[in-house]
Amino acid sequence: MQTLKQLKSGQLTGAKELKLCENLTAFPHEILTLADTLERLDMTGNALDALPDDFHKLTQLKILFLSDNNFTELPAVLAKCPNLSMIGFRNNRIETVPENALPLSTRWLILTDNAIKSLPESMGNLTLLQKCMLSGNQLTFLPESMVKCHNLELLRIAVNKLEQLPLWLLTLPKLSWLAYGGNPFCAKHPNCNTALKEIGWDKLELGVVLGEGASGLISKARYDDKEVAVKVFKGDITSDGLPQEEMDINISMGQHPHLVDVLAKVTGHPEGKDVLMLELIPSSFFNLGLPPTFESCSRDVYPDTLSFTLHEVLKILKGIASAATHMHERGIMHGDFYAHNIMIDKNANSILGDFGGASYYEPTEQEVHQALERLEVRAFGYLTEELLSLSEKDNTNQTVKTKLNKLKESCLTLENKKRPLFLDIEKYLASI
Repeated sequence: MQTLKQLKSGQLTGAKELKLCENLTAFPHEILTLADTLERLDMTGNALDALPDDFHKLTQLKILFLSDNNFTELPAVLAKCPNLSMIGFRNNRIETVPENALPLSTRWLILTDNAIKSLPESMGNLTLLQKCMLSGNQLTFLPESMVKCHNLELLRIAVNKLEQLPLWLLTLPKLSWLAYGGNPFCAKHPNCNTALKEIGWDKLELGVVLGEGASGLISKARYDDKEVAVKVFKGDITSDGLPQEEMDINISMGQHPHLVDVLAKVTGHPEGKDVLMLELIPSSFFNLGLPPTFESCSRDVYPDTLSFTLHEVLKILKGIASAATHMHERGIMHGDFYAHNIMIDKNANSILGDFGGASYYEPTEQEVHQALERLEVRAFGYLTEELLSLSEKDNTNQTVKTKLNKLKESCLTLENKKRPLFLDIEKYLASI
């Protein structure tokens, strides 16, 4: 974190990155003195409501974060920034996105948790757009011009006012990660009221914190002489949707060897929060991948030291395909089907977790059901591609490698209807 005082004194001359958080109510013009070098500007957590008309002088700017400010309109001057590709205005008060307010270089757009009622037709001009986060607004429709966003891979439209799922989304050739829960068209999962064992908060002996995600805090606990995990849901909207939706889907999921089992609902939390008791994943498990970076945008990254044999790749893919079949048979779409949400151990045993982006769809709508499943199949294709790249050194069985490459290509085909379903994938993997 730098300071305005440092900026004004000239200490930051030549800086490529600048982060200012000083409850600023006006944009400091001194920032423009960094026009020749500044690539990343983060002014999250101030009280700004406008950008200067000459903001576009920041010609080298690639990444802009202005979340947690007071903007009511997306600044149209952004369109004049020639290299701006990542834009974040989460948790402002934005109601209006003007026509042509976004630069054509936009790859990653975050407008989560605002008050946007409609988007301009010019959204369709963003042909480089890969990630678009729109959850927590008041959208009643998406502009059909977005059917031209052929590079869009990840879309978050949860918790809006959409009366129906825009079916043209299913024709987008690269869309792989979609979250849409919490809209009026979404029915509740019929199993979300499944009778689940209930235990009191006071019956738990809470242990160390295991991790914290956007939707809640997970801790180790002891119940009835058994080690378990406890997830306390925050209750606030996340970029993926509502924690309540995640909890309902966790309950509806049922049991599967490659998913985390829900053991009980916990009542009597001191702050009245929703709590689930979950099966504890053994400490021998670790995350298969790491979340996308600014550079990778929509794709996971992996440690340089990580590698697998083809046998291990096959085992991981079989387990995850089986979990995906189980979910989609129940009308559940994971929505965040990534390696960073998969845990494995040294024996290539795998568990798919984190259902914060999961959505339910009516399994009786067969055509929509299968088209949504095939979106997730494309994400599975990316996973297959990444695991194959991590097993390049294993040349012991070219037949297996050839067959897995063939599977990858069929999952990644640009035409939704030509991709296999997960049950087909399971059968194919079993034959290898």
